[in-house]
Amino acid sequence: MYKIIIFLLSVISTSVYATGDVKLLVIRSEHKLVVMKNDVVLNTFKAAFGSGGRKAKLQRGDHTTPKGHYRIKKMRDSERFHLFLQLDYPSVKDAITALDSNIISKAEYNAIVDAHIAGKIPPQDTPLGGSIGIHGIGVETPDRIEIHQIADWTQGCIALRNDEVEQLKRYIKIGTEISIVD
Repeated sequence: MYKIIIFLLSVISTSVYATGDVKLLVIRSEHKLVVMKNDVVLNTFKAAFGSGGRKAKLQRGDHTTPKGHYRIKKMRDSERFHLFLQLDYPSVKDAITALDSNIISKAEYNAIVDAHIAGKIPPQDTPLGGSIGIHGIGVETPDRIEIHQIADWTQGCIALRNDEVEQLKRYIKIGTEISIVD
């Protein structure tokens, strides 16, 4: 049943966003966010991730960055982070894993799946957490810049320098695919 839903969602999202546009690849082990189009690298940025370590995000508050395939769903200015590009986390795959592990209820699972089918941001208040995205570092003091260069410091997001997230915004649009891998 779950595999049928994933297949249907991939068909729906592929037909909606099949444009050959830019795709993002986040390589956690290399601390990189790569901007690609037709398998050509357009730009690469140094990224910081969740302070909770390299395991994949399992639940709210674990301070880890998710792994998997997502899309940019919202872009907004942020007083705290300069700019915030929100992902459609949690994915259907995240929801399946959480349901199978009894982390979320069947109703929460259904709400996540329904949101993806409708092309909306899934519920952000389940035990899986939410508000995962790509953002800047806020006011760029020397200390913040140094921390960004040497440590994973976010609560689960992907962080770039402010000018880099501005550059990234020029490449992408709502619906841009992002794959987060180790």
